[in-house]
Amino acid sequence: MIKTVYITGCLGFIGSYVTRTCLEKGWYVKGVDKMTYASNIDLLEEFKLYPNFSFIKCDINDLEFLYECDYIINTAAETHVGNSIVKSDDFVHSNINGVHHLLELLRNYRGEGKNIPILLHFSTDEVYGDVTEGEHLETDILKPSNPYSATKAAADQLILAWARTYDLPFIIVRPTNNYGVGQYTEKLIPKAIKYLGLGKKIPLHNDGTPIRNWLHAQDTADAVITLVESKVKNEIYNIAGGFEQTNLDTTNKIITLYHGEDEELKATFPYFDEDKNQFYDFSYSRRGQDVRYALNDNKLRNLGWSSRKVFDNELPKIVEYYKENFIW
Repeated sequence: MIKTVYITGCLGFIGSYVTRTCLEKGWYVKGVDKMTYASNIDLLEEFKLYPNFSFIKCDINDLEFLYECDYIINTAAETHVGNSIVKSDDFVHSNINGVHHLLELLRNYRGEGKNIPILLHFSTDEVYGDVTEGEHLETDILKPSNPYSATKAAADQLILAWARTYDLPFIIVRPTNNYGVGQYTEKLIPKAIKYLGLGKKIPLHNDGTPIRNWLHAQDTADAVITLVESKVKNEIYNIAGGFEQTNLDTTNKIITLYHGEDEELKATFPYFDEDKNQFYDFSYSRRGQDVRYALNDNKLRNLGWSSRKVFDNELPKIVEYYKENFIW
């Protein structure tokens, strides 16, 4: 069945993958984006080629009303942990106040005599805090470790409270680390490629030891389709890519792919030993740093979804894309 959906943050990384996937399904998409530094404005030209796409340039806090729709898919957020540690105001504004505003729009929507849309909200694996062994379940207690994850956890709690008090329908998704083409350069993978292109050392905090579970953004977008088509509501779902490794292992692979068949480099990879400082700046240490994220997503997989993208197959495509498309 054709759906009508709002997608907030439609020009952001995850939002753009969700937008494109919904448009290809033939759904009517009302994209909302305030065009921050991390928005890819060039995507507007692509999306406007679809007759089922319309765009609203707007901060979600300033969205005044909702046209009739089936879902609000909220991907709008400030997401960079390091930025939240330096200054958290924007994170509170977007990640907490913005969600509160959407909830109030939905609460008032009820009075118009229409079926109330479902809020499909993007949270994060970071709301659980880290886990040294095993995997987090959707029912685990939230223990955020930094300002970013605290604002996301607060938004989750707002949604659950508004759902109970006002009977608002919702779905909360908590994905692991997303990757793919189109990510802003503050994130690990494109940032590492950028620094290699500039001939600079890659900054890695905490010696590159944090472990991350990698999930391709297309798999994330496909999970949205699965949830909508399954007609579920009032549930929380983890989304995991099923592949984890340290940040150092990730950047080691990027260095090798970037330099291709450089025999001198290959002789030192992957350990670098005494030469590893040729590529890295390990002087950074991030406060509130989680050691490892890992999620159990059997609940989602039982609906028929599975992650299809393989990290080691996708990484060469991403490295090649950024080598050719970065404006250094």
